[in-house]
Amino acid sequence: ACTGIENIDEAITLLEQNNWDLVAAINGVIPQENGILQSEYGGETLHGPAYGPTSHSTAASSTPSSSSAFRHVVPSRQIVERQPRMLDFRVEYRDRNVDVVLEDSSTVGGIKHILENELQIPASKMLLKGWKTGDVDDSTVLKTLHLPKNNSLYVLTPDLPPPSSSHSGALQESLNQNFMLIVTHREVQREYNLNFSGSSTIQEVKRNVYDLTSIPVRHQLWEGWPPSATDDSMTLAVSGLTFPCHRLTVGRRSSPVQTREQSEEQCTDVHMVSDSDGDDFEDATEFGVDDGDMFGVASSALRKSPMMPENAENEGDALLQFTAEFSSRYGDCHPVYFIGSLEAAFQEAFYGKARDRKLLAIYLHHDESVLTNVFCSQMLCAESIVSYLSQNFITWAWDMTKEANRARFLTMCTRHFGSVVAQTIRTQKTDQFPLFLIIMGKRSSNEVLNVIQGNTTVDELMMRLMAAMEIFSAQQQEDIKDEDEREARENVKREQDEAYRISLEADRAKREAQEREMAEQFRLEQIRKEQEEEREAIRLSLEQSLPPEPKEESTESVSKLRIRTPSGEFFERRFLASSKLQVVFDFVASKGYPWEEYKLLGTFPRRDVTQLDPNKSLLEVKLYPQETLFLEAKE
Repeated sequence: ACTGIENIDEAITLLEQNNWDLVAAINGVIPQENGILQSEYGGETLHGPAYGPTSHSTAASSTPSSSSAFRHVVPSRQIVERQPRMLDFRVEYRDRNVDVVLEDSSTVGGIKHILENELQIPASKMLLKGWKTGDVDDSTVLKTLHLPKNNSLYVLTPDLPPPSSSHSGALQESLNQNFMLIVTHREVQREYNLNFSGSSTIQEVKRNVYDLTSIPVRHQLWEGWPPSATDDSMTLAVSGLTFPCHRLTVGRRSSPVQTREQSEEQCTDVHMVSDSDGDDFEDATEFGVDDGDMFGVASSALRKSPMMPENAENEGDALLQFTAEFSSRYGDCHPVYFIGSLEAAFQEAFYGKARDRKLLAIYLHHDESVLTNVFCSQMLCAESIVSYLSQNFITWAWDMTKEANRARFLTMCTRHFGSVVAQTIRTQKTDQFPLFLIIMGKRSSNEVLNVIQGNTTVDELMMRLMAAMEIFSAQQQEDIKDEDEREARENVKREQDEAYRISLEADRAKREAQEREMAEQFRLEQIRKEQEEEREAIRLSLEQSLPPEPKEESTESVSKLRIRTPSGEFFERRFLASSKLQVVFDFVASKGYPWEEYKLLGTFPRRDVTQLDPNKSLLEVKLYPQETLFLEAKE
């Protein structure tokens, strides 16, 4: 309005050159002879030459009391040559980061030429990735990509072999590991078991804890982080956490009076959602005219109650109120809104089995937009749209009317989709709402397929939903194929593990059977030894108890007995004819042939001597004067 500049790139360049000081930028464009900055201060009107960038603080510090601080001077405005806009690139390659600063008139090939000198990699071998507008070629001019001032890219070299390093391998292994964080909420004495990959950052952990405990990151007071975990951007793999489990405690920082430093910290947290110089600027009413008062009616009087409470700590409760208020305004025929946090909606839509996954539709409501009633009543509540969304989408909603709720969603958006998407939503004007975001989950990130504004029709909305479904269906088929192959591999591995387990059990059973058999043999051997020892003791006892053998020249009657063993051996002994038959039995037993196991047989006539009365004498049983007997084992 003041300078007549309609080129957006030129306007942004001028603002960046003047550190986003609007007064200094305008005075730098208006020619010296026509440059007029009027401000009523202390009753005086200040006239003078245009203020340059070096004096913009003085101009900015003056507080105008009138409704217009500028006079429109157009006719004599000279054409100012546009200075080149400088772009900053942070390029990541493996374990290195290279900072590149170029004019926006340069090409993508210029970036590769600089990286070739820094990384010692031929430009022809590089694939430069990370462009928000898709793949580009080396001849693409940076200005045509409409890039923010700060950009992040990464280099892929598929034709070059990866470096062989034990350290990098160990680091990669740590990044792929899963850490179990046992987080105790101090105030309510409740534990949360959270799984994070090693590539997750400490900041991501704190934001997830915020969703669980409703304690903002800046108010979280932690205990248990390792001393090396000094930066929230550090990954868990290198933070020094105990693997696989680590215990942490979190509570709310007690600060009844907010100090200046805390205010600055809070301001820093708000600005962390943006990575461009202009992200901290919010849409302001232009020329002091409010949209809601344009027709003489305050917008707050159009609604009985807000769609969502301001500063709602629990997203689930806020969405319950949103659903109830939506039904009361537009009827019961509306999309089924997911009740829960945005992270829970991600889990429901993206992290089930591939066949069960769906697209995520995020509806952003704004009560002050003139398109809201028409979009909700005629398009969002159309039966065809409601049916299609319920079959193919998980629908989540948020109200952007209140500034606090808007800032909270932009923070969530930055966390999950990146600063570019957040900046896109931040720059949407009120009359462009409501917005409908179509999100597709990928392996490593979430991709925004489409941003649908409120000025659309039912047919166009349906076509864009169906187009998103076509893209999603192609990706889903690939995911299903990968999942089936992975399950097949896991089934084979399970079968192999089961066969190995059965083999181990068979080997263990065989080994136990052998051990039992050896133990039984040992036991039997012990019993046999004990029996032999017992027999030997009995034999010795019997041998010692035998009466002495009478001599041949004895005057008493002597009976000479010759005994044949089962092995064919013979042994002889003389007995007194008056000796009892039991003495013969004891003699035979002392030779190792107990009469309980062997029987003593006579020859002529054949008889079983062991059946005779052992108390009778040898003379009485007719074993006198001599006799040949033989031993035979009893059956």
